[in-house]
Amino acid sequence: MPRGGARPGAGRKKGYKEKGTLAKEEARELLRTLVKASLQPMTEAQIKNATGISYLVYRDKKGGKFTKVKADEAESILERDDVLVEVWEERPSVQAFTDLLNRTLDKPVETLQASVTVSGLGERLVAARKRANGN
Repeated sequence: MPRGGARPGAGRKKGYKEKGTLAKEEARELLRTLVKASLQPMTEAQIKNATGISYLVYRDKKGGKFTKVKADEAESILERDDVLVEVWEERPSVQAFTDLLNRTLDKPVETLQASVTVSGLGERLVAARKRANGN
């Protein structure tokens, strides 16, 4: 009887998936569901990041440390006399803009330029063409 080689019926059956693979697929599907549910606010935040963001900061006159103002505390901060309030702006993010364009309009094709130099290849090609044409 010969030894080695493929044996009929050996190995995993078609379509079989390991427990780890099944767990990863389940986690990916859960993540897809969560991302799809928050797609609009995340996209709007990314667009704001690409165009530049303005935010309100305040500084206590005693400590001097700047702190971002949260939306729910804006009114109470503006009413205080012991703080200095300023609007700060971040420049637009080129990375966010590029990412949005690549996802919306497809990533531009990057051209590759390769130059291969093999000594004697040109002469060998000419000789082969002559032989093929019967010259």
